[in-house]
Amino acid sequence: MDGLRSREFGASADAGWSGPRPVRSWLPDEAPLDMPRQGLADVGTPPPIQTAPGLGLRRAAMLLATLSLALFAFLTPARVYAEDGFTALEILALCLFSALIIPLSGWFCSAFAGLVLQMVRGDRDHFDFPDRPRRSKVRTALLMPLYNEDASAAFGRLAQIDESLRALDASAAFDLFILSDSTCAEAAEAEWTAFQAFRLGAGCRAYYRRRDANTERKAGNIADWVRRFGGAYPYMVILDADSLMAGETLLHLVDAMDRRPQAGLIQTTPAILNAETLYQRVQQFGVRLYGRVAATGMAWWSGPESAYFGHNAIVRVRAFAESCGLPVLPGRKPFGGHVMSHDSVEAAYLRRQGWAVHMTGALPGSYEEAPPGLQAFLARDRRWCQGNMQHLRLLTATGLHPMSRLQMLIGVMAYLASPLWFLALLTGLVIQFQTEPRLLEVYTLHGWRTIVEPRQDGLVVMWMAGLSWFLLFGPKLFGSLLVLLRRRDREAFGGAGFILPGVALEVFMSMVMAPIMMVSHTRMLIEIFSGRDAGWRPQQREAGRMRWSEAFAAHAWEVRAGIVFAAALVARPDLTLVFLPIVLPLLAAPAISLLGSRVEIGAATRRAGFLLTPEELDLAPRLPQVRKPAPVASPQGLAGALPEAA
Repeated sequence: MDGLRSREFGASADAGWSGPRPVRSWLPDEAPLDMPRQGLADVGTPPPIQTAPGLGLRRAAMLLATLSLALFAFLTPARVYAEDGFTALEILALCLFSALIIPLSGWFCSAFAGLVLQMVRGDRDHFDFPDRPRRSKVRTALLMPLYNEDASAAFGRLAQIDESLRALDASAAFDLFILSDSTCAEAAEAEWTAFQAFRLGAGCRAYYRRRDANTERKAGNIADWVRRFGGAYPYMVILDADSLMAGETLLHLVDAMDRRPQAGLIQTTPAILNAETLYQRVQQFGVRLYGRVAATGMAWWSGPESAYFGHNAIVRVRAFAESCGLPVLPGRKPFGGHVMSHDSVEAAYLRRQGWAVHMTGALPGSYEEAPPGLQAFLARDRRWCQGNMQHLRLLTATGLHPMSRLQMLIGVMAYLASPLWFLALLTGLVIQFQTEPRLLEVYTLHGWRTIVEPRQDGLVVMWMAGLSWFLLFGPKLFGSLLVLLRRRDREAFGGAGFILPGVALEVFMSMVMAPIMMVSHTRMLIEIFSGRDAGWRPQQREAGRMRWSEAFAAHAWEVRAGIVFAAALVARPDLTLVFLPIVLPLLAAPAISLLGSRVEIGAATRRAGFLLTPEELDLAPRLPQVRKPAPVASPQGLAGALPEAA
């Protein structure tokens, strides 16, 4: 088998198995690479990273714009409350509003920067990707971790990646590793069967490894591969089970790593593909339409301290091995133990060792899939929430770059914003109930009528709510504007007649789901801070048939919160305009979740012309057609230039 080791039978104890468990693998000879576990303490001063000119000025401009916008939002309610002297509740309301408005202002300003950059320079970014990628001179490992996944779907995606590389005559430049952590006997058997069929027809070399114990979950799965086989590969591309990447995109990433020896990681910005349910289609359309603006803005100010999503990214193996052996956090779960949201920590540790972490929004051909419904998303989000709360402890680790700390803080605030919003709403309600509404006599066609005159503090609540919604959804407007102003992009989405209805439906659905997310995240944080561990469950990727009883049970918290707010509106109907967009989605949360998970409703939106993406309108293959890579300067053939796999 020329260096390959096939192991089909062994014995190990594993949850869900009775008796000896078959251990099957198809692997090259090992090429060990040391990957020491890192601590929370400083590791010394890293070598300097060459950054883009003016990066400090960009960050200063972002900070100034963010604080100026937040100050503008803050001054209006502060001035009104100050007229009669501040009460304790008014001070609390202003503090909560400030804590919310600063990150919203930053999100808004970052997206605005992305819009300006896209309008000025187009899709090109600091990597300046050539029209055709160079032919690779090294072999890169593509890693797909699996954990009790649908094997046929996962290997189907790998087959598309393999075919895309074959069309570029680049199969010899990539090795595919399926890294199984599955604990379910049926899932593992299906993986092995699917792998045997896939390997025989693959253009790339394909390998399969299943761990005896899935210690540290995905992070441990990747680390195990690095320690056993990482010495044979300069780069690895980390995928998820639902990832899909075009061959041309992979070649561009390898070329970019070759040209940037200080780059430890380059993160692409995946679009969503294969959406079937209404929830998936909303996510697919939104990410496809608005994602470029958000990614371009973030890459502009974050530079070599950018974000890492944990998948659809290329990583320098040696840099990862020397930097990213994750610590075991002291204390009990949910805050102690193994790091759950490992991606942000790995990015911070790479930067701590002097490696650059970049993001690019200029490469198409990077895709993932969305959970089939809101409840499936929230089940996954519970684990992410707990992992991000662990970062509160990691924020104090010494030696981290300030921008790395900011990236982790952004992840923390993505969840802490929900209870802050919830408390701000409750505080606003209490303030309103402490003041009697003023009655005003007005003359109408039918005679004199008593109405409720809005108080200034009531207008403050409207100002806070309206401005928050505008800052939250402003980036969506920027993304829509970019596509509408560009003829090529406008035509790819089918023209304004397709775009505008889709934007209207997507914004409406986002507004409807925002209060539900607020209460759900608040519940998650209450569970986490009370010591409840989320565990690590397999992700639901396929649409199921949710029952009404399941929907009501899953969203009991949201319905209860909606009833509380609705009761308040009965007593104070003058606040209806502000609170109705909060109350109605909470009361209807079970129906929204259930209907959003239905495939037939998603299909109906497609037939009606809503939420259509360029991939759907073009009726193109799942991966776009790609061009042959440009040859490198060396006349050597690809096979001769590649090191043999151990």
